[in-house]
Amino acid sequence: MEEFYALIEEKIKNSGYPGHIDGREFYDEVNDEIDDKDNGTYIYMINKSETVFYQGVIEIMDDDIDLRTLDIHVGEKVYHVDFDA
Repeated sequence: MEEFYALIEEKIKNSGYPGHIDGREFYDEVNDEIDDKDNGTYIYMINKSETVFYQGVIEIMDDDIDLRTLDIHVGEKVYHVDFDA
């Protein structure tokens, strides 16, 4: 899993996002948002502060999840991550 968390961090850094990101923490937060959801595609939103929030798309399958996209909103600036690219 450590490689997976590192990949999340790398993709987010490659988006140009200048802030600190912890792949494990991000993954855990997303899992908390989708807990008890049925299979399907969902939009999630995680508020980090008054000026920073994450919004993205995730697909839930029987035995797996697929992080599709993530937009990190920092004030007026948006950093886009396509995890499938």
